[in-house]
Amino acid sequence: MQPLITLKDIGRKYVIGTEVIHALKSVSLTINKGEFVALMGPSGSGKSTLMNILGCLDTPTKGEYTLNGTDVSRMSDNELAEVRNKEIGFVFQTFNLLPRNTALDNVGLPLIYAGVNKQNREKRAQQALENVGLGNRMDHKPNELSGGQRQRVAVARALINNPSIILADEPTGNLDTKTSVEIMGLMEDIHAKGNTIILVTHEEDIALHAHRIVRMRDGLVEKDYQNPDIHTVGKTATESL
Repeated sequence: MQPLITLKDIGRKYVIGTEVIHALKSVSLTINKGEFVALMGPSGSGKSTLMNILGCLDTPTKGEYTLNGTDVSRMSDNELAEVRNKEIGFVFQTFNLLPRNTALDNVGLPLIYAGVNKQNREKRAQQALENVGLGNRMDHKPNELSGGQRQRVAVARALINNPSIILADEPTGNLDTKTSVEIMGLMEDIHAKGNTIILVTHEEDIALHAHRIVRMRDGLVEKDYQNPDIHTVGKTATESL
């Protein structure tokens, strides 16, 4: 079976004045469909740069990145934008919701760029919100929702296009412990339905929800291993926060 993601000798350098910074030196990695991977590392390890490349937000200076059978490492900005919309669902630490839009409109936003008509957009957005336990919060704006509910809206938005990958960047970073556990329970439910999740985190207890952990240091993969102790959370996606 062809891997969903193949990285071969990926490097990324930045030139700042006379200084050359090698954020990524040489990263080779494969991720298969249906995996749940935690990407970890201290500040400056290269994990954020790697996340940006995986999410087609940045391109490598060297190496090849194949996503779903397509080489995306040399694509133009417009081509990358199309890949992001079709193949990748993003969940951010800061939620990135439009404050004046309802939960329904926020979730349906990626479908506008995909050219889906309003009736189908609303139908799919309603279903996505029901799937994350927010069927009774569709008309609420972000400031009328708790932090956990806002993150659920973000998760529903990430799932709306049936992407190849859910890329979650510190998704519990702005949440309290109880809500973090519930959001990770939702992530586990999503993974159990066959979705591929790449989770970027610096928190060990959050990483333990993943089945595989990739540790970065100094622009390289320091360790890549299966999680021997999968942490199971007794929360489900339908529990409201």
